[in-house]
Amino acid sequence: MRQPPARIIRNPVLPGSHPDPSALRVGDDFYLATSTFEWHPGVRLHHSRDLVNWRPLGGALDTTRLLDLTGCPDSGGVWAPNLSYADGLFHLVHSNVSTYAGGFTDCPNLLTTAPSIQGPWSDPVLLHARGFDASLFHDGPDSWLLNLVHDWRPGHGGSAGLEATRYDRSARRLVGDPVRIVLPPRAGWIEGPNLYRHAGWYHLLTADGGTGYDHQVTVARSRTLAGPYARDPHGPLITARHRPDLPLQKAGHGSLIETGGGRWYLAYLVARPHGRRGPCVLGRETALAPVTWTDDGWPRVPTGLPALEVPAPERPADDDGGTRSGADEPDGFDGPVLGPQWSTLRRPAAPDWVSLTARPSHLRLHGGRSPQSLTGPSLVGRRMTSTDGSFEATMEYRPRSFQHLAGITAYYNTRNWYFLHVTADDEGRTVLRAAGCDRGALSVDEVGEVPLGEVRRLRLGFDLRGSVLRFRYATGDDWRPLGPPLDATVLSDEHAEEFEDGRIRALGFTGAFAGLWAWDLTGGGLPADFDEATWRALG
Repeated sequence: MRQPPARIIRNPVLPGSHPDPSALRVGDDFYLATSTFEWHPGVRLHHSRDLVNWRPLGGALDTTRLLDLTGCPDSGGVWAPNLSYADGLFHLVHSNVSTYAGGFTDCPNLLTTAPSIQGPWSDPVLLHARGFDASLFHDGPDSWLLNLVHDWRPGHGGSAGLEATRYDRSARRLVGDPVRIVLPPRAGWIEGPNLYRHAGWYHLLTADGGTGYDHQVTVARSRTLAGPYARDPHGPLITARHRPDLPLQKAGHGSLIETGGGRWYLAYLVARPHGRRGPCVLGRETALAPVTWTDDGWPRVPTGLPALEVPAPERPADDDGGTRSGADEPDGFDGPVLGPQWSTLRRPAAPDWVSLTARPSHLRLHGGRSPQSLTGPSLVGRRMTSTDGSFEATMEYRPRSFQHLAGITAYYNTRNWYFLHVTADDEGRTVLRAAGCDRGALSVDEVGEVPLGEVRRLRLGFDLRGSVLRFRYATGDDWRPLGPPLDATVLSDEHAEEFEDGRIRALGFTGAFAGLWAWDLTGGGLPADFDEATWRALG
């Protein structure tokens, strides 16, 4: 009898901006929680039965009660969520970073719980704000919160190491003073701690080397929770720092997961650069790697390198294969709420600015504030998931002045974006224009504008091909180009990072989004209607 082909996990399993994965298994179900930064809903969740196919569940923190991002800086907000399970409840630890510039990091760590991954999630409980990358470790009846301790003082390197604080699950609060984790000698800056108990050892997974091309996952172990910890003499569990030729780079920030069949996997982040260690437009994505345990009790990724394909575990008997995350599906906005592929910038999708019922089978966006505003934007976006792809949407809009704009965007943050939009010129005539922003420097192509006359319904699109982005439009059956080729690397993590006198001014953590955007700089909320929005990944 012919044997069925071996099943393969194809990385990244969560393409597009899905960094800092926290992996969890409850029964036969696997879950991944990833960072969302300034985008609502907070903490993006995915579900799988086989580790191969992942179904998006949307975001856990979908109301202002659960997550208030008002005034959140670019790449602030939700950093490195942690998902765990105890006492019949999902426990979700998340931060809401409101400051990271100038050496300071204001990062309250909060905890919310739910009986189901779909919620309802409880009111968040403030744990502390001493540092970031907090995770819960459940050790039988005991639980501990681990985190990096941030040190704002000049000359102290930004980190005072790791600490653990006992967490009382019944009282839902921390108890006692934090205990400093005794790390291996010369550990340096390490973050993203996740703790596991296996074969009598406490295994501490950490993210080392920063979030760029020197990123790695390291393992240390101890017989006691507080240490002292000894690092695996074999070296990092996984890294691409010495292999710039690999298609997957920046491997780091990992968490372990055990299947029901006793196999182990590492969930970790990767990036796909344009060129050799070049800019990463898609941001940081989630990948998986198989893990084995040595005879002397160390976890190992067989090659220690990120790979595009790795073996999958056996499929559960009742699993139908599911769907792979990032599938290209056109959205005609026929449902009453936004689909899980969509996110909204800095505020939930509330009826005061977004509606799928005011005009059936359309998404109505009421114009919001300017691109520089950290409150009140009207942008609905989805992650770009391929270095080659296209985005299209149909729009109807009646601008009354140059302060009314609506269209599609290739968006990174408030200082880096492209915008193909309909607006009105000084005589009140409707025109189609392209605008851009590169590290805060605005540009508008008025010379290349297209008069639209009485056209009100048109198709807008852009094509991403590696480092090049091009706009196009259609008022009938045929597409026409608009404007010159644009530099897509403006939308990369690397380009978004800005430093001033050696201190952070802006971070680049989010990856690029394709979106629907409406501005009303008069404050009147003039609406635009969108239909049939589609992202297609071509590679």
